[in-house]
Amino acid sequence: MGQNSIPDFFVYGEPVRPLDVGFLHVETVLARSNIHLGEVAAHKHPQMGQITFWTSGSGTYRIEDRSWDFSAPAVSFVPSNVVHGFSIGPGTDAIVVSVADDALAAIAGHSLLPLDRPVFADGLPQHATWKRLAPVLDMIAAEYAEAQAGNDKVLPALIAVALSHIARLGPGATASAMSSEASLALALRRLVDVHFRDNWPVDRYVETLATTPHLLDKAARAVLGSGVKRVVSERRLLEAKRLLLFTVRTVEDIAYEIGFDDPAYFSRVFRARVGEAPAAWRRKQLQEH
Repeated sequence: MGQNSIPDFFVYGEPVRPLDVGFLHVETVLARSNIHLGEVAAHKHPQMGQITFWTSGSGTYRIEDRSWDFSAPAVSFVPSNVVHGFSIGPGTDAIVVSVADDALAAIAGHSLLPLDRPVFADGLPQHATWKRLAPVLDMIAAEYAEAQAGNDKVLPALIAVALSHIARLGPGATASAMSSEASLALALRRLVDVHFRDNWPVDRYVETLATTPHLLDKAARAVLGSGVKRVVSERRLLEAKRLLLFTVRTVEDIAYEIGFDDPAYFSRVFRARVGEAPAAWRRKQLQEH
């Protein structure tokens, strides 16, 4: 199956939609059993990574071109835009933690696990790391379900701990190879995260990644869903939303921070993409939060 024919989902079975800044979602595999019936076809999530912690049963898990036959406990971390799927037997269940890319970026500094490459691990349930990982995932599920005050601070911290335990599984945690196209697209995304404020032309990204304009644009469109220029502009827009929502900085200051020379032009771009001026969007978001 070609990359362009692999479906994108929000969560499995639901069409992609824009994610709120800091979006988190937790549910079980059994909660969607009436949709997948034990067979989740190859798919990807354009805007979020996922932890899948298998708590019971057995099956086959697939990431890109690799597959593993597993029995619980087993766990995976899959970054956004990485193709994955699974087949499971009756009674098999898992906790699935979905985290928006911007939230993962904030968590990354507190995690031992690199978050730009997929990982799968299984092993003996008596291993000390599994005994530590399981209660952390249970706490994440409970915090999400109970929606107590302050869980926007507690959940990212718990997710960082869970990711670090996955890293500590050591040799049992097997990084899955990605296609050259996926690797190039994710390398672009990492570079954009560092330089989106600097107004790099496309040629600068091409040169830094030692590729060609055609190959880079093809990889970006296939894996990230848009061309290089749009990838950069979407990253700037995301940063603008984060600064609007989580700081008290002025719209003008935010415009300069994300690389716009003209705050009025930034406001026009923001309105065209979001449907509201930055100040109006901020007021509405703060009221809803």
